[in-house]
Amino acid sequence: MNEKMNSLGFAKPVSDTRVVVAMSGGVDSSVCAAMLAREGYDVIGVTLQLYDHGAAIQKEKACCAGQDIYDAQRVAEMMNFPHYVLDYESNFKDSVIQDFADTYLMGATPIPCVRCNQTVKFRDLLKVAKDLGADCMATGHYIKRVMGPDGPELHRAHDYGKDQSYFLFATTKEQLDFLRFPLGGMDKSKTRELAKEFGLRVASKPDSQDICFVPDGKYTDVIEKLRPDAADPGDMVHEDGRILGQHRGIMYYTIGQRRGLGLKDGSGQDPLFVVRIDADTKQVIVGPRESLGRTIIHLTDVNWIGSGEYGEALDGLRIGVKVRSTRPPEAASLRWIDGKLVVKLDTPEEGVSPGQACVFYAADDASQARVLGGGWITSTA
Repeated sequence: MNEKMNSLGFAKPVSDTRVVVAMSGGVDSSVCAAMLAREGYDVIGVTLQLYDHGAAIQKEKACCAGQDIYDAQRVAEMMNFPHYVLDYESNFKDSVIQDFADTYLMGATPIPCVRCNQTVKFRDLLKVAKDLGADCMATGHYIKRVMGPDGPELHRAHDYGKDQSYFLFATTKEQLDFLRFPLGGMDKSKTRELAKEFGLRVASKPDSQDICFVPDGKYTDVIEKLRPDAADPGDMVHEDGRILGQHRGIMYYTIGQRRGLGLKDGSGQDPLFVVRIDADTKQVIVGPRESLGRTIIHLTDVNWIGSGEYGEALDGLRIGVKVRSTRPPEAASLRWIDGKLVVKLDTPEEGVSPGQACVFYAADDASQARVLGGGWITSTA
C-alpha cells in the first residue's frame, strides 16, 4: 500500500518531517518558514551572518545584515520553532567577496548572488541541514521544483516577474534532490498577504535591491580596497585603434556601457559603447552600437541538469537562453566544439559580458519553463 506523500514529497506525517529553512530576514524566507511551521512540519530556521554587523546594520535593502537576523529571530519566536545564527563571514569572504573583486580585475562583470547560492547557501548551508538531520532544506526563492520522469526538475516560477531561475542555474541534481521551494507557485502579492495573515513584522519590508556586502551600492569602494590595481588608469581605445583618452580604471566599466566614459565631444560622430575590456593591457575598447552584437558565447563551469548526459549528444540541441536575469529566454542552439559547450544565438545580443551567466531553458514547449542549467561566460564573438 502506497503511503500518501506530504506537501514536501515525503511519505510520512508532516510532524515527522524535519525541514531546515534558510532565513535571510526578508519577507519571502519568513513566509516560507511560517507556512511550513503552520502546516506542522518540524521546522528549524537558520540565518547566516555573512559580514560585519556594524557595517551592514544600517542598510535597509540588503539581506543578511544585523536587522535581518533580528527579524528572522522574531519570526521563529512567533511561529514557535528553533532558530540558529551561523557565522559564515569567513566562508562568504573567500567564496563570494574575493571572487567578486577578482572578476572585476579580469575585466569581467560578476554576479555575486549566483556565487553565494552556488557556494555558501547550497553547498555549506545544505551540509549543515543534513548534519541537523533534516529531510530537506527549503528557501524562499521564486522557482519551482517539479517531479519529472527522471527525477526532480527545476522550472521557472509561476510569477515570471519574480522568477529567480537565472540566479539558481548552478544548482546540481544532487542539491535539487534535497531542496524545496514552497513559494515557486505563488505571486509576490500573495506572499505579502500571507505575511500579514501570520502577523509578521516583515510584511511590508522592502525587497533586497543592492549587493548585500556593498555599502550604498558603491561596489567600486569594495573592489578598490581589495584589489587596488583595478583602479589603475589606462587607455580608452576606439576599436579602430585610435587612443581617445584615459580611463579611471577597468573596474568602472562594463560591456555595453555608454554613460560615464569621460570622452570629449567630437571623439566620434555616433555614440560610443564599451565593447571589450582588456585586463592585460588595462585598455577599455569602445565602438558603435553595432559592435556590441554577439551570437557566439563561450562558457566555463557548465552545470547540466537537463535530460541525458552532458557531452557531445547535446550538439545541435535547440534551447532558450538568458544572458540577463530580467529578459525572457532567447532562441539559441548548443554546439559541442573541441570538447567544450558553446552557445549560438539565433539573433545577436548586445552587452553580453564575460563573468555573467548564460542560463539554458528547454525549447520544447512554448513557456520554456524548465531550466536545463547554464555556465559562466568567458568570451563572445
